[in-house]
Amino acid sequence: MLLSLFIKLGPWSWWVIGLVLLAAELLVPGVFLVWVGLAAIIVGALSLLLWESAFWVWQLQALIFAALAVIAAILGRRYVYNNRYASDEPFLNQRSAGLVGRTATLQEPITEGRGRIRLDDTFWSVMGPDLPAGTQVRIVASNGRDLTVEPV
Repeated sequence: MLLSLFIKLGPWSWWVIGLVLLAAELLVPGVFLVWVGLAAIIVGALSLLLWESAFWVWQLQALIFAALAVIAAILGRRYVYNNRYASDEPFLNQRSAGLVGRTATLQEPITEGRGRIRLDDTFWSVMGPDLPAGTQVRIVASNGRDLTVEPV
């Protein structure tokens, strides 16, 4: 059935495949089927030009489609990842990283390199040189839940 449809549509069958793949991208997001659909449309454009040629057999079309799909996926991925825009909230899911540069007062002294501060409504574990409670410190780095501080 598919073979008869492919023969009946001729060079337009690649266009149909390409449009179906582009439509499938709406159902399965991930920006992958776009590049495979684009490869099918390119083979469709070549088929419109070369359909009557003796060398334009289905095996050659399939090879060109496979090669173009791989090339388009590689180039498309590179394009997408190189053109990411800068976020206006770079530390949205990294709360501790957003604290770097802030100052706070030690709630508990830093002894043996460990202590605690309170920022806003949260107590944070801190690492740094031994300091008494009440010392003003600046957060210089974050590592997960631990903050590294130094005296102001």
